[in-house]
Amino acid sequence: MNKLIAVIGAISIALSSTNAHSASKGKVKPVLIVMTSQAKNVISGEETGFFLSEVTHPLAVFEQAQIPVEFASIKGGEPPVDGFDLEDTTNARYWKEPRFRKAIQNTQAISAVDANKYSAIYYAGGHGTMWDFPDNKDVQRVTRQVYEQGGVVAAVCHGPAALVNVRLSNGEYLVAGKQVSAFTDEEERAGDPKPAVPFLLASKLKERGAEHLAAANWQAKVVVSERLVTGQNPASAKGVAQAILKLVE
Repeated sequence: MNKLIAVIGAISIALSSTNAHSASKGKVKPVLIVMTSQAKNVISGEETGFFLSEVTHPLAVFEQAQIPVEFASIKGGEPPVDGFDLEDTTNARYWKEPRFRKAIQNTQAISAVDANKYSAIYYAGGHGTMWDFPDNKDVQRVTRQVYEQGGVVAAVCHGPAALVNVRLSNGEYLVAGKQVSAFTDEEERAGDPKPAVPFLLASKLKERGAEHLAAANWQAKVVVSERLVTGQNPASAKGVAQAILKLVE
């Protein structure tokens, strides 16, 4: 009877972790995927949020490698979604998966994140990030702590908006002196010569002392600089995850 109670207890604990999305592999700590909570483009008034494939494609890489994944957003709860393309088979597979949907609906707030729990932090993109990532003090805190404890910091497309104001304990910007990639000024202007963003991300990263490396518009580009991994656009999301995987394993 005691053995049966122990087994039932273990099952209950496993099911109660709504944010965990994979079994642990060895001693590798989870990767934390962080999403925007910004549902409205302040300039254009259009709906926005996190770009779905920039979550699902990396998630597929981590799950294939049996690396546990947890989810956070700026405000917690269910973040708004953009880039909702269900013709993308990876998007469709996860969107139809109840476990994924439950995890996305119950993200932890970035203010509650304990950086010591994670081997890497990954910021998914979407235009919403341009408003609630850059000045968030908890984004800056968690990013600094993960990096300084030897973990990996990563971001893709507009996700590097999380990095523009992160300073290390020595006062220097995290990106200073490092090579990075992010959604380019040219890609931002491709749809509108006056893009509806508060600042041009690639230019801002360069202002912070980073060397921005770019591919042609809409082509994949992944840059690894020490333990900082960045990607240019949605096409880069899988490659960013693969680079994270190499570093954490």
